[in-house]
Amino acid sequence: MNLKRQLQLDTETAMREGDTNRRDTLRMLLAAIKQEEVDGQVELDDDGVEKILSKQAKQRKESIIDAEKAGRVELIAQEEAELAIIEQYLPQQMTEYEVRQVATIVIAELGATGMADMGRVMGQLMPELHGRADGRLASQVVRQLLQD
Repeated sequence: MNLKRQLQLDTETAMREGDTNRRDTLRMLLAAIKQEEVDGQVELDDDGVEKILSKQAKQRKESIIDAEKAGRVELIAQEEAELAIIEQYLPQQMTEYEVRQVATIVIAELGATGMADMGRVMGQLMPELHGRADGRLASQVVRQLLQD
């Protein structure tokens, strides 16, 4: 079963169970998917849906940071709850250690020696980490490895 259909079925289940938070979050995700399909005039496959979900998760993480700075506890709780639901549909994220291992291999393969090679390293690394690691984390790890 494809990811979009799973979201639709889970929305129906949440409606039957009266889980309003889950229902509303899944509806919001389906709306974002539909908007992307209408804008691009395409039917998204699982990879396209996953990209939308990743973008939505990233937005929640940024909102949590902003809400923490503003001291808005109720907003933090809401965004964290939505993020938890979104992450259930995304692939398991890699740890910093796992990203470091992959980055070390890529750096060795390319013979990268300093910060001037960061673009080449990231260009090769990100497709390998696709959907499994945050770009910000990957950038941070590569920067540390190239500076050492």
